[in-house]
Amino acid sequence: MASIIFSAKDIFEQEFGREVRGYSKAEVDEFLDDVIKDYETYAALVKSLRQEIADLKEELSRKPQVAPTQPDSIEVTASTSMTNFDILKRLNRLEKEVFGKQILDNQDL
Repeated sequence: MASIIFSAKDIFEQEFGREVRGYSKAEVDEFLDDVIKDYETYAALVKSLRQEIADLKEELSRKPQVAPTQPDSIEVTASTSMTNFDILKRLNRLEKEVFGKQILDNQDL
């Protein structure tokens, strides 16, 4: 992870050399003031996020560890491989059970 090179104080105290055709000192100072505000905001955000991470880790360590469970009715293992044909056969049997009487009645017509 990259380390922070400048603090807000370092930016504030930075001095630049002067030349004949340099930048406007007022504009540079105004820009650096905005940079300092952003930098302080980012530093506060990082601090709050680190605190939140620490709080969540502490909360997680206090909770008992529970192994995740899966419903018994839906067990698909690696050895059980269902093809589309198997699914269609099962659907066909299910339709016969549910709609069997209706199918027989419609065939008489």
